[in-house]
Amino acid sequence: MEVVIGHVTHYFNKINVAVLTIKDELKVGDTIHILGHTTNFAQKVTSMQIEHNNVDSVKPGDDFAIKVIEPVRDHDVVYKVTEGTS
Repeated sequence: MEVVIGHVTHYFNKINVAVLTIKDELKVGDTIHILGHTTNFAQKVTSMQIEHNNVDSVKPGDDFAIKVIEPVRDHDVVYKVTEGTS
């Protein structure tokens, strides 16, 4: 099951880092799915930073950066992947 939690606000292509804004809590170890016009991949969150400081979790309204495994674009939608019944 996936729930929309935010969107990409910026992407630094030379270092493969995306800046996200979210409306739900997110922790290191969670799985996210990023979907956009030309973007569609899921990955585990391995690290997050706020203002160049490592954090283990972020809360609604936080702007934070994560390393991404594929290029993303501004306004791509970020989903949190949760365990659910199929």
